[in-house]
Amino acid sequence: MKISVVRVLLVLQTFQVCAFATNSVVNLSHYDLLRPDFEQMKTEGIMGVIHEATYPRFDRDSYYGARQNAAVRAGLLWGAYHFGDATDPIRQAEHFLSAVESQCRGPALRPNGILLVLDFEKNGHYPGGTMRVDQAVAFVERIRQRTGKYPGLYCSEYRLRQVLFSPKVTAAQRRTLSNCWLWIANYHFEPRNTAPWSRWTLWQYTGDGVCDLPRASYPKSVANIRNAERNAFRGNPTMLEAFWQEHGWNPTE
Repeated sequence: MKISVVRVLLVLQTFQVCAFATNSVVNLSHYDLLRPDFEQMKTEGIMGVIHEATYPRFDRDSYYGARQNAAVRAGLLWGAYHFGDATDPIRQAEHFLSAVESQCRGPALRPNGILLVLDFEKNGHYPGGTMRVDQAVAFVERIRQRTGKYPGLYCSEYRLRQVLFSPKVTAAQRRTLSNCWLWIANYHFEPRNTAPWSRWTLWQYTGDGVCDLPRASYPKSVANIRNAERNAFRGNPTMLEAFWQEHGWNPTE
């Protein structure tokens, strides 16, 4: 009987998420080696793509430019993220913006507003160490100074809770980061521990084929990508377009 009750509660939770969320954003990086079919993504309900632009140490994702053109040509919204490390955060922010801006010059197809994101996860596979909270604060403030907008902050729910409420982190630092919109990862259930944010904006519910949620509502694949990194947006498609327009950066303006 207890197991049945738990299952019912999980199903109800799934329906609640589906009621207010739009499963319409995919994120990509240079680790995705195949050629994404953006046209097919759009037919399957995908509205936006957030792609890695830069990563340690001061590298540029070699797939970023061509995929930006292909995604924009397919009519998709476009975003860019930087994978942070423990080196100079101001230099990282400048490198990131330079890489994003360079793809909006010349004959390249220009997105109508690029959503910017700091990937603030633990760095276990690049040189440079893991970005600290004070460095993340410096990074997002530099982005705001340069673009007039705070970027999104990407992090797993576990790391968010572990790092932001460390004794070494000040309330002022948490307030600054909470100016960013929250993109949170949890492959097992809807994120609940989002403080100091009141709620998440994007929820990455699957990556590398990992997802404990019902596949009918939370597919792991999209178009020609079998194990995609898929995300739910808190709101309907119209709200997603409005959010992208409000928070997106137009480098050429």
